[in-house]
Amino acid sequence: MTVTYAPIITSLLDNDLYKFTMLQAMLHQFPQTHGVYRFRCRNNKDTAYPLADIKASLEQQLDSLCELRFLEDELEYLRGLRFIRSDFVDYLELFQLKRRFITVSTDSKGRLCIDIEGPMIQAMFFEVFVLAIVNELYFNALSDPSVIKEGQRRLDAKVALLHNYAIEQAQYSHDTPPFIVADFGTRRRFSKAWQAHVVETLHKAAPKIVGGTSNVYLAKELGMTPIGTMAHEFMQAFQALDVRLRDSQKAALEAWVHEYRGDLGIALTDVVGMDAFLRDFDLYFAKLFDGLRHDSGDPYIWGDKAITHYKKLKIDPKTKILTFSDGLNLNKAWELHQYFKDRIKTSFGIGTNLTNDMGITPINIVLKLVECNGQPVAKLSDSPGKTMINNDTYLAYLRQVFEVDEPE
Repeated sequence: MTVTYAPIITSLLDNDLYKFTMLQAMLHQFPQTHGVYRFRCRNNKDTAYPLADIKASLEQQLDSLCELRFLEDELEYLRGLRFIRSDFVDYLELFQLKRRFITVSTDSKGRLCIDIEGPMIQAMFFEVFVLAIVNELYFNALSDPSVIKEGQRRLDAKVALLHNYAIEQAQYSHDTPPFIVADFGTRRRFSKAWQAHVVETLHKAAPKIVGGTSNVYLAKELGMTPIGTMAHEFMQAFQALDVRLRDSQKAALEAWVHEYRGDLGIALTDVVGMDAFLRDFDLYFAKLFDGLRHDSGDPYIWGDKAITHYKKLKIDPKTKILTFSDGLNLNKAWELHQYFKDRIKTSFGIGTNLTNDMGITPINIVLKLVECNGQPVAKLSDSPGKTMINNDTYLAYLRQVFEVDEPE
């Protein structure tokens, strides 16, 4: 049975900042690039009901999404961001997502399938919207007053934690880096309204700790800092662009520097694994980028490797920053900060545990780039289970080129 909901996405700003930053770079440098994205639910067997049940409602939501345009005040907000160029905002003034590039179906096992295929300057902008819509449709059927009550209880506990951290942070010496947390939860949120409530509550409770959000709409509305640089798809795309595969990471980093000239200087490390990344992250890039982002693997081992690498290059790690964004909650983030704070600056992006901590098992859904310009692309994650590709031959070749062992 089809259930009709009001449109969930009502603003094209209701998206993560790195979608805008990657889109700008692709538009300026690789506008003809073609991409294919595929949806996957990583914990499909643990869902309360089959995701295929929301297919008809999802189709309606996508119809509404593809009618949206940027409003004048939204464009003006984007023009005010130093790293956003005026010609890109001119492009966004004309921008509209095209419905023909996204299809929804079910497979032979009754699983929900979402496929996006088209120019990357269109296709890449769907991802966060689609994941947020799927989440909200799924949890709508599970929500009741008791769920909201439990979510509020957990949010109140986070506020209390932040107060304790703020008190402890106030005792830091002047040269100790602060504990900084940003909301990274748009794609995994319980609902749009709940994310807004959570982010506003935490920002008011501890503005010196929770000062940023990846969600551009919330940043605009709440007067917070929009946070984000690049995602895996940007680095992956270079596996199929006009460079040797072995040089794809360096080409991606070079293109980013060319576009942003010192802004947005956090590099993502786990597209082919941290060790392979560091082999490419030489003195040139280490000086140009402000720091690194962790998104898979053991964060302590990863951070120690980063510090060792900076020292090897004779760069003071205290001048750099490590951003952690993999499966965090406030406690884990605080513990990581305590471990690293005397050696390097840190920041933390927390997603599901902020915007979907309701006492219900979250769905672990992703929408990943799997082909670019007709060629397979992949990431070799530092965490088992995060690699997403159907081409074993290419995966083996990628491992060989970047000297990455098969996971045990």
